[in-house]
Amino acid sequence: MADNEPEGGAATEAAEAAPSKKGKLKLIIAAVGFFVIVGGGVGGWLLMSKKGHGDEHKQAEVHVKPPVYVEVPEIMVNLVGLPGERVQYLKVKIVLEVKEDKQVEAIKPNMPRVSDIFQTYLRELRVGDLNGSAGLFRLKEELTRRVNVAVAPQQVSAVLFKEIVVQ
Repeated sequence: MADNEPEGGAATEAAEAAPSKKGKLKLIIAAVGFFVIVGGGVGGWLLMSKKGHGDEHKQAEVHVKPPVYVEVPEIMVNLVGLPGERVQYLKVKIVLEVKEDKQVEAIKPNMPRVSDIFQTYLRELRVGDLNGSAGLFRLKEELTRRVNVAVAPQQVSAVLFKEIVVQ
């Protein structure tokens, strides 16, 4: 029995040492995980608080000017149709959007040219060209491109429709 006691004692010590090593390992992993989570939270909070202060500072520096609008005289044209079809008309009220007041004074002398370019283009349209929002979007894009050619070096930001009537 004396032989069994040292072996039993050693087995008991080994059994106690194994849970103690596993317990320390779990404690270390839990501590590291806790510090990672807390550190990430604190870092995120600091990052977000710095962004917030920077945005307020930038907003105070940036003064956005509202756009300026230039009225184009009302345009009424007949649309292209097949021979024998009833004549259809297009009536359009357009406003040009520019960025600065200075541009308005530079564009106004060119208004007859702008009206002429719009009239010439609109007379070539068919009723099908104006169908749906996609048709109107294409029309706006084309009119914006043409007006920018007419008023160069000035730049028009957008062509806006106040009224469109197809009759």
